[in-house]
Amino acid sequence: MRPHLGTDGRLPPSLSMGTADVAFHMATGGRPLPVAFAFEFEGRTPTLDALRARVAERAHRVPTLRYRIARDRRRFRRVDRISADRHVHEAWLPEDTDGSATSRLMLSRPMGTDDRPPWDVWLVHGPTGRHTLVYRTDHAFQDGVGAAYTARALLGDHPEGGPAPRPPGRPTAHGLADALGEVAAAFRGPTAKPAFDGEATGRVDVCHTDTPLARLRAIARDHGGTVTDVYLAALAHAVRTWYLKGTGSAHPPLPVSIPMSVRAPGEEYAPGNRMVTARLLLPCDEESPRRALARVVARTGRLRESRRRDAMRLLLSAAPRTLGASVGTRLVHGAFVAGPVSSVNFGTALVHQGLTARRAAVFTSVASGIRCVTTLTSQHDTACLTVVHDEALATADELPDLWLGALLELERP
Repeated sequence: MRPHLGTDGRLPPSLSMGTADVAFHMATGGRPLPVAFAFEFEGRTPTLDALRARVAERAHRVPTLRYRIARDRRRFRRVDRISADRHVHEAWLPEDTDGSATSRLMLSRPMGTDDRPPWDVWLVHGPTGRHTLVYRTDHAFQDGVGAAYTARALLGDHPEGGPAPRPPGRPTAHGLADALGEVAAAFRGPTAKPAFDGEATGRVDVCHTDTPLARLRAIARDHGGTVTDVYLAALAHAVRTWYLKGTGSAHPPLPVSIPMSVRAPGEEYAPGNRMVTARLLLPCDEESPRRALARVVARTGRLRESRRRDAMRLLLSAAPRTLGASVGTRLVHGAFVAGPVSSVNFGTALVHQGLTARRAAVFTSVASGIRCVTTLTSQHDTACLTVVHDEALATADELPDLWLGALLELERP
């Protein structure tokens, strides 16, 4: 069993990387894959010295921040001294009105691969009266939900209000059968997904759009689903409209990877990826967004009822680490799925030095043949859709507006 760091104050000198950590390490060839959690503020911008003082005060109290990756040994090793000056930086992007330039900077700026823990904090000065705080780490070291806990503990005035931990449960027979079917399917031939197949440039662009969280909740109530169901159905319709506009053809159902947190109580501040994935077909072939939503609700309902999250957790934990990591890499490879479609609820808004963030967005870059990564980040009353895509998908920046258009159709009586 991996220790529940943070419950008794004792940090072991080293920890073995988990199956998901090794999978990210293998998928990127050992190169860092940035994960960034960005918080946008309006009002007085803190000084770099004040931010460094906050980080210096907090970092030693957060177990995650006390480890580095020993890539040759596939272990996390404890670091006893942290210098805030080496981890906290600032940048100026006065023309960045929508946050996309900040996001591109966070995904393109090299991450350190020396003996430091693999994280940094950025203060980005935006247009007058606006700034962004970013917590950034390596995906081989931490998943999005783990980054949410860490960002709040490191930067927030108040530690409460994060995502709910996920106590482990017992999977059903259907869940185990479905999980085994996913593993078997990952070793078959490539899946057709014409909008996202083809060569990649390795360079990415990022776009965001915001909508009230209450809006997604209202649609979900009206159609018997969840906020995540609405997000996925609107994304399916956006991809359908985007592809139809470019080719005149309908798109087949789109295979995507749904990351699911298995970070249990007591593991909030432990390093590593506490997550599994499930494959889902988005109904991009469905002309009606309402029917698309009905199909999504049925499919995610089976995921929940069969406890697929626990089934995948059990399968990966039972397999030898290297074998499990190889399977995990296949499950999120561009030949098998179009890309990850994540949903992270940060909870109550981040407050830093008395200012409340108006938006939060977590995002990562592309790897392992993937050309597009989509995330919905919820914070307090705002949901932010982020699309990170390879520049080969030249018109993918249309997807956020098309997603909003799909929401409008779902709201019509």
